[in-house]
Amino acid sequence: MKVSVCVPAYNHAKYIAQMLDGALMQQTNFEFEIVIGDDASTDRTQDIIREYDRKRPGIIRAFLHSENQGPSEPREFAGRNNVLQLIKACKGEFVAMCEGDDFWTDPLKLQKQVDYLEQNPEISICHHNMRVIYEDGSPEHLFNNPDQKAISTIEDILEDKWFFATASWMYRNYFLNNDFAEWHSRAAAGDWAIMIQLAAQGKIGYLADVMGVYRKHSAGLSNIHSQTNLKFLKNRKEMFENVDKWLAYKYHNTAQATISRYEQELSRLEKIGGSN
Repeated sequence: MKVSVCVPAYNHAKYIAQMLDGALMQQTNFEFEIVIGDDASTDRTQDIIREYDRKRPGIIRAFLHSENQGPSEPREFAGRNNVLQLIKACKGEFVAMCEGDDFWTDPLKLQKQVDYLEQNPEISICHHNMRVIYEDGSPEHLFNNPDQKAISTIEDILEDKWFFATASWMYRNYFLNNDFAEWHSRAAAGDWAIMIQLAAQGKIGYLADVMGVYRKHSAGLSNIHSQTNLKFLKNRKEMFENVDKWLAYKYHNTAQATISRYEQELSRLEKIGGSN
C-alpha cells in the first residue's frame, strides 16, 4: 500500500461526509486506504462511516469503537489513544493525516505529495497550505503566510513554531516499525509530539498549493490548549525539556530558549492568577 489516509473522528457527523468525499475523490496512480477511527461518537458519525464503507468497499478500514478510548483525564489528552492506535494501524509507505472535521479540496493532493516525497528522499514530512474557516463567522484566511519556508527542520519546531495544519501532513511511515518515544505519552500536545518525532528523521518540505480546509469551531481541542491554561503550559515546557534530552541535547540552545520563555510566562501567569 502506497498511502494510508489516517482519520481520527469524534462527534463529526456534521463534517465526516465532506472529509470522506475529499479523500475518495483523490486521483492517484497508486492504491490508498482510508484508516478511520471513531472514538465512540454519540452522534451519527459511525452510521455515516458505515454508509460510505458500503458504497466503496475495500478502501475504508474503520475502527468504530463502542467505548471511548480515552483517557478522560486530563482533558488535554482527549482522543489521544484513538489517534495513536490509528497511526499504528496505517500500513502505507506514506501516511496522510486528516481529522474528521477537516477536508481536502484538491483531487491531486495525495499524488502531489507522494511525487514530492519520492523525488526528495531527505524529506520526512511534506505539508501544504490550507484555507482556515471559522464556524462563528470570523473571516477566513490561509494557514501559511506567503513567506513560509520551502524547507524547515526540527529546530524550527523547537523554537515553538507551528506552521503545518494537521490535515496537510504527509509523512514517511516511521511509526510502522518504530514505537512512540517514551515521553510522548506525557505530552498533552499530541500533534506536536508526533511531528517532533517525524522531524527528527529528516527535513520538512512545504508545497504552497492550497489543497484543503482547516475548520475551527468551539469543540476543537485548541480551545482547551489555551495559552492561559497553566497545566497545559507546564506540560508544554516539560515536553520541550523531555525532547531536549531525547535528542541528546543536540539542539540544546534552541530548546533551552523555548523552555526559558515558558518559565517566564508561567511565572507571569501565576502572579496574576491564571487558570489551573
